[in-house]
Amino acid sequence: MSYPPTTGRAAPPPAPAAPPRTAWAEGLDRARAAATTEPGRLRVIGAVLAALVIAFGAVTAWQVSDRQTAADAVAERSQPLSADAAQIYRSLADADTTATGGFLAGGQEPPQVRQRFVRDIDTASKLLVRAAANTEGSSSARDEIQKINQLLPVYTGLIDSARANNRQGLPLGGAYLRYANDTMRDKLLPAAGRLYQAETARLGEDYEDAEAWPWVAIATGLVALGALGWAQRREFQRTNRVLSRGLLTATAASTVVMLWLVVGHAVASTQLSDSNDHGAKSLQVLNEARIDSLRARADENLTLVARGAVVVDEDGANKGKDAYEVSYGSRMSALVGRASGDRPSDGSLLDKARALADDDEGREPVEKAGGRIHEWQVRHKAARAADDGGDYKTALTKVIGAEDSTGESFDAVDSQLAKALDHEQREFQQSADDGRGAFTAMALGAAVLAVLGAAGAVLGIGRRLSEYR
Repeated sequence: MSYPPTTGRAAPPPAPAAPPRTAWAEGLDRARAAATTEPGRLRVIGAVLAALVIAFGAVTAWQVSDRQTAADAVAERSQPLSADAAQIYRSLADADTTATGGFLAGGQEPPQVRQRFVRDIDTASKLLVRAAANTEGSSSARDEIQKINQLLPVYTGLIDSARANNRQGLPLGGAYLRYANDTMRDKLLPAAGRLYQAETARLGEDYEDAEAWPWVAIATGLVALGALGWAQRREFQRTNRVLSRGLLTATAASTVVMLWLVVGHAVASTQLSDSNDHGAKSLQVLNEARIDSLRARADENLTLVARGAVVVDEDGANKGKDAYEVSYGSRMSALVGRASGDRPSDGSLLDKARALADDDEGREPVEKAGGRIHEWQVRHKAARAADDGGDYKTALTKVIGAEDSTGESFDAVDSQLAKALDHEQREFQQSADDGRGAFTAMALGAAVLAVLGAAGAVLGIGRRLSEYR
């Protein structure tokens, strides 16, 4: 048997089979092919237009909701908490002022003085509980609240010791009172001040969030309107049709959302800015003025209690002078500056409060307070002259007497500042409510109009597609 000759080479392997194509790849190819036709292009345009209009509505609803939440926080949380913090500070300062006034009255202080002191402490305690319950995410505010809660019983205990010794006619009562006052000035009031600053800072942050312009929504809206305009121009160039009802509906809905967004936010921002400039800022200045008047009154009382036992020991122009009298002068300078008449100096607290008041009802009590402070200063000089001349009894009468005393002037100042605070609080609330009211239904309206606009875009393109069937 014979065999065919061999070449010594193996046959080449068969070529590998091409891998099967996935459904995704095939679908992508079909989509690319379809996009090259006019119906395919129209479908892509319709989908893009609907997506842009929906995105515009969604972004608008999101940004408006954020600003409405911040505006609600301004009116319902931040400013009330800031006001509570200021009231805590005022209550503590008033309690200290009342305690020193009661001490000067002698061993048997008037019942109304004791009642006022207890009321101030109760008010501060209740507001601290409310502040602790509503202070969210602010560790510094919580720390200050805890510090005040720890120190308040210490302070009231020292005041009780001062009263007990004063009733017995013991000089130790004055030492206890000064120690209580040091606790108030060096520890309690600084902690209350830091709490007020923390809450006021949060109020400022909420204002910034509420007034920030929704630039992302505005930019998205401009893109959507530009795309709708381009689509209608393209249709006119290809079909010579001037109007497409569906695309016109989408454009109208998007335009309404854009106008509502811009005008509504402008109105809200204006009202919120007004509530800040002529409400919140006025309240801050008036709170500072009322606190300074309280502390000036406490200084005046302590000058008679200490009888020169406490002097300034730091180097400077005031070294060796009565520390409480120096502090009184500093408070008065902050209130009215170096003014010698009824009108406060430029830059003083009462000058700022008058400038921030935007109507006569707000300015009038501030101006009256300035006049009564001038009266207070005149009476204070007479009291100091009597005390420096050795007539302590006359000086005491001029400070705590029922008529023509500095205490009478202080009460009038405090009453006028309280009246101004009440007015500015109402002004703030009205403007803040108007500001957040401008956001009402905007988020929901934007979402509904976006759905309507997207439907109009799809129907408008669909009408054009039907011509190819």
